[in-house]
Amino acid sequence: MSKQPSLSLWQIWNMCFGFMGIQFGFALQNANVSRIFQTLGADYNNMTMLWVAAPITGLLVQPIVGYFSDRTWGHLGRRRPYFLYGALISTAALFLMPNSPSLWIAAGTLWILDASINVSMEPFRALVGDVLPPEQRGFGYAMQSFFIGIGAVVASALPWMMTNWFDVSNTADEGAIPESVKLSFYAGGVIFLAAVSWTVFRTKEYSPEEMAGFFADSPNLSPESGGSADAANTFLKGGLICLVLGVIVTLIIDSFASVLDRNLYILSFGIVAFGICQLLAFHLMRSGKSHNGFVTVMTDLFNMPGPMRQLAVVQFFSWFPLFVMWTSTTAAVTSFHFNTNDPTSGAYNQGADWVGLLFSTYNVVAMIFAIAIPVMVRRMGLKASHMVNLFCGGLGFISFVLITDPSFLLISMIGVGMAWASILSLPYALLSTVIPYQKMGLFMGIFNFFIVLPQILAASILGIIVGQFFGGEPVFALLVGGISMIIAGLLTLRVEQP
Repeated sequence: MSKQPSLSLWQIWNMCFGFMGIQFGFALQNANVSRIFQTLGADYNNMTMLWVAAPITGLLVQPIVGYFSDRTWGHLGRRRPYFLYGALISTAALFLMPNSPSLWIAAGTLWILDASINVSMEPFRALVGDVLPPEQRGFGYAMQSFFIGIGAVVASALPWMMTNWFDVSNTADEGAIPESVKLSFYAGGVIFLAAVSWTVFRTKEYSPEEMAGFFADSPNLSPESGGSADAANTFLKGGLICLVLGVIVTLIIDSFASVLDRNLYILSFGIVAFGICQLLAFHLMRSGKSHNGFVTVMTDLFNMPGPMRQLAVVQFFSWFPLFVMWTSTTAAVTSFHFNTNDPTSGAYNQGADWVGLLFSTYNVVAMIFAIAIPVMVRRMGLKASHMVNLFCGGLGFISFVLITDPSFLLISMIGVGMAWASILSLPYALLSTVIPYQKMGLFMGIFNFFIVLPQILAASILGIIVGQFFGGEPVFALLVGGISMIIAGLLTLRVEQP
């Protein structure tokens, strides 16, 4: 068995540089889409229903892209074709989003934007596992976090920069998107494509023959999709349980529609959909059609390595508060700290711009802290380091309800930035050592389920939690998110390290 060669700093730099462009797309989306939705007439109670497009898209796209990229080899290599094609579509969507004439066109554009960003992003995670030897993977994921920070810092602050540095208007007539937001999306689209193209044309991937040589003695921890009776019966039982449970929950929501939040339909339909997926896998296996992508994804989902299962639970509670932050911070800060709910007012747009600056702040912290994480891990260990960082993030979220002066929210975002840097690197560094190289892309896509599922749950229940227990005040959604992140920190102690 030959050993993967170590790469130089600049080779790792080139390999990760494209992630900066991807983060331009994500950061512009996260910091401004709520603003666009509200400008086009959405109210806060319906915001999570619109935002759920993003996680559902990731749930569907990432395992598909991972499965096919594991099996791709051509002129551009294994992962790089997906980088490039996803970037082209993302750029077009970024140009279209701020010009949406209606709310539903904006929501549809969000689906396209998030799907194409996921096409580019998912193989970037697998690329580190493909190209870097195990001893360099932690540094590779930290480098990705560094570029994520740079991209998010600049992109999140772009509307504020357009207004304060270039005197571009940040207000517009009712129903119109401010010019500062439009120009920010145009700039983001160009940078997205340019950065990803740099990685595509400056990075070398190993051929399938070279990869087989590097990992000749590596065990295949996940068998190919099998058609065993036990596996088929597991899908049958699980599918029937989920289908019945989902229908019951849907009927309960429908019967108490006047009391319950309609966003709960997202949860009940999701349970039904998972049941149908299991029943479809059962049918394919019993029909002798086991060797296909769908059955492979379902089988590997139920046969994840033990450490991956434990990490999945940590990810679940880590990403719930992130979705809360991306969907609720604009409404929370403008209403609680700037005392306005009028999207056409100057105070609202000042608050929305301040949110962009807050998002930029936590990404600056993440960018800087990504460099320090390897040192922290060497001294404290991976689990203790991740736990401490998640605790800091949880306290940052909770502090939003205690701080009244928006300037001091910059301090809150320091803790959030520490958690964000950790979430983007440490789980992936550990995951890449416990999954088979032949399925690096697929398992990275499956791992994304536990990033997406908490976001769907948040979209389903966040409105009813805030409405029923906190008088509809969006700032208390951040309190709920903070508690969730502290739970994630505690669960880190359960993760087994190889």
